[in-house]
Amino acid sequence: MSIKKSILKPEEMAALLKLKFGRKKIIGQHKNGKIIKDSNLAYCYNTLDKVSRSFAAVIRQLPDEVRDVVCLFYLILRALDSIEDDMDLAQDTKINLLREFYTKNVEQGWKLDNVGDKEEYRDLLANYDKVIEAFLVLDVKYQNIITDICQKMGAGMADFAETEITTLEDYNLYCHYVAGLVGIGLSELFAASEIESKELESQKMLANSMGLFLQKTNIVRDYKEDLDENRIFWPEEVWTLYSPKVEGFSLHPGKLESVSGLNHMVNDALSHATDCLAYLKILRNERVFRFCAIPQVMAIATLAEVYNNQKVFTENVKIRKGLAAKLILSAGSIMEVVKVYKEMASAIAKKIPHGYPNSEETLELVQKINAYCELALAEAHKSHEIA
Repeated sequence: MSIKKSILKPEEMAALLKLKFGRKKIIGQHKNGKIIKDSNLAYCYNTLDKVSRSFAAVIRQLPDEVRDVVCLFYLILRALDSIEDDMDLAQDTKINLLREFYTKNVEQGWKLDNVGDKEEYRDLLANYDKVIEAFLVLDVKYQNIITDICQKMGAGMADFAETEITTLEDYNLYCHYVAGLVGIGLSELFAASEIESKELESQKMLANSMGLFLQKTNIVRDYKEDLDENRIFWPEEVWTLYSPKVEGFSLHPGKLESVSGLNHMVNDALSHATDCLAYLKILRNERVFRFCAIPQVMAIATLAEVYNNQKVFTENVKIRKGLAAKLILSAGSIMEVVKVYKEMASAIAKKIPHGYPNSEETLELVQKINAYCELALAEAHKSHEIA
C-alpha cells in the first residue's frame, strides 16, 4: 500500500498521521501496556505481531474477556493454515496432520519443526508447545469451541488437498472451511463470553458470509501471487468461461475476456456484502464491532480497487496506505461503515464497463448494496432521534 499515492489526498494523509500518533487510543494495546507475566502467553502475542500485523492490532483492542481467547484462536488456525500452505510437505503427511491437528492442542509438549512456507510460520509451529500451554489455561467453554472449529477446518482442508476447486459449489465450500468457520467460531466465542447476545451464536449464515467475503476478496486480489506459487483458487467453472487456461489472464491481461473473468469473481464476492452489514448491525459491543468491521471495510475497498483492473493479473494490487488509515478510523459505528460501503459501491459503479458480459450483474449488486445502505442509514437516524 504505497504512501506516495496518498500524498495528494489531504484526508488520507490526516488519517495516516492520526492513526500513527493516536494508535494506542484508537486501536488499543494488550492489557493497557502492562507486561504479560505468563511467558507462554507473551510468546503468543509476540508471535501474533509477526504473523499478522493487521489482525494483531484489532485483536489487541478487544475486551479483556475475549482478547486472549481470540489471540489463541487466531494462532491455532494460523498454524493449521501454515501446514496447508507448505507445498514442500509430503501429501500424505500433510493430510494426516490436517485431520489430526485439533488433537494436538491438548498434547502438552507437541511441536513441529521445519514446516511452513515463511520463517514466522515455521517459528510458530516449532514453538507450538507454548501455544498449547496457553490454550490449556482457557476456560473449557472456549477450548471446546476452538477445538470444534479446528477439527472441521482441518478436515475440510484435507479434503481439498486431494481435489481441485472445480465448481462454484466447491469454491463456496472451500471458503467456508478456511474462512466461514472462522466467522462462525468467533460468533460462538463472543456469545459464550456474554459480551455479545446469544442471538449472535445462531447467525451462522451471516457469520459464514462474513468469512466468505474476506476470503473471496483475498482470492481475487491474490491471483498473480497464487499463480506464481502454482496455486489457483479461482473455480474452473468461472475461469473456463473466459480462458482455456487459468494462466491465460496473466498472458493477456487487457483482453475483454480476462477483465470479464475478473469482474465475474468480484461480483461473486460482492454477493456477500449485505450479509456482512446485517451481521455488523447485530453487534452491541463497540470493540467487538471494530474488530469485525475493520476487515470488512478493507475488503469492500479492495474490491473497488481490483474491479475491472487488469493490473490484478500482473502485480499485487493494494489499496493506498492513506485510504487504509481512513477506513480504520471509519469503522467505529454501523453508520460509518454503511457510508464506506456506499462510497465503495459508487466507486465500483463508475468503473462498470459498457457491454461486458457481467456488467449488468455488477450494476444490480451495487444497487442492492446501495438500497440496503439507505435503509440502514434511515434506521440508524431514527434510532438516534428516539434516543
